[in-house]
Amino acid sequence: MAVYTDVAADELAEFLKTYEIGELLSYKGIAEGVENSNFLLHTTSGYFILTLYEKRVAKSDLPFFLGLMTHLAARGINCPQPVKNRAGDALSVLAGRPAAIINFLEGIWPRKPNVAHCAGVGEVLAQMHLAGADFSMARANALSVSGWRPLFEQAASRADEVQPGLRDFIGAELDHLESGVWPKDLPHGVIHADLFPDNVFFLGERVSGVIDFTFACTDMLAYDVAICLNAWCFESDCSFNVTKARAFLGAYGRTRKLSDAEQQALPLLARGAALRFLLTRLVDFLNVPAGALVRPKDPLEYFRKLRFQQSVAGIRDYGVATSGLMA
Repeated sequence: MAVYTDVAADELAEFLKTYEIGELLSYKGIAEGVENSNFLLHTTSGYFILTLYEKRVAKSDLPFFLGLMTHLAARGINCPQPVKNRAGDALSVLAGRPAAIINFLEGIWPRKPNVAHCAGVGEVLAQMHLAGADFSMARANALSVSGWRPLFEQAASRADEVQPGLRDFIGAELDHLESGVWPKDLPHGVIHADLFPDNVFFLGERVSGVIDFTFACTDMLAYDVAICLNAWCFESDCSFNVTKARAFLGAYGRTRKLSDAEQQALPLLARGAALRFLLTRLVDFLNVPAGALVRPKDPLEYFRKLRFQQSVAGIRDYGVATSGLMA
């Protein structure tokens, strides 16, 4: 399970006395997610999610994440809502970690996303981008281009243990993306930045909720599109599925049109998004904390996706015509 910090039952029961959500009946670690320790709580009032924020998440960023969820929910996006304790605070401390309890959303995430799932996530991503337009807080993306070299330096000496030649491959891609080609003038706003299948719940083929905003930040909206393109439109063997991409991009474009500049930049943004997740997965793979009950995700999945994105000449290679996506 994806738990870095375990919590004893008596400690948790005492912690819950500071909330008005009933008494603890049971709890268990949640297998999805690798950044924080997450637990499903069952109390006499129902089900809730408890998150202990681990070291990669700065405590100063937590008001942004929690405030964003409240803002989006007020504008019709079904996302978790923080539960305040008896003192009126959304943040507490448990087991030496910042902690928050949020309400439980119904639905399941798709283990094998189909075309309808991809269309659904395209629509909800565009809705989130529009709903976040008037969110008053901002947070820089610490995992954009300027943050990739430090990640690489953490893993470079051992990268070839994962795959021979990986160090030079990543180094060359970093050199390219740091050479001034990265876009700067595209539309910006609040992005989720981690909208993988395990962060989107469905009831049937309808999106029922979006979770895990711990990477949300202010960045290019099209970069969020690129992250999803990588996360949703490849098969388990890392082959690209044009039909899924067409459904995803088409649904996004019907809700929020992509400008010509955003479309032109999308292949490059997808390369950057693939590199970002290759690097964070590589660092995690090589540095799993001792005793952590966590399964690090395979960094080579994103090596293969990056190789594909390097071959993309333009947005038509994703199976779409520009006319349906342009503002």
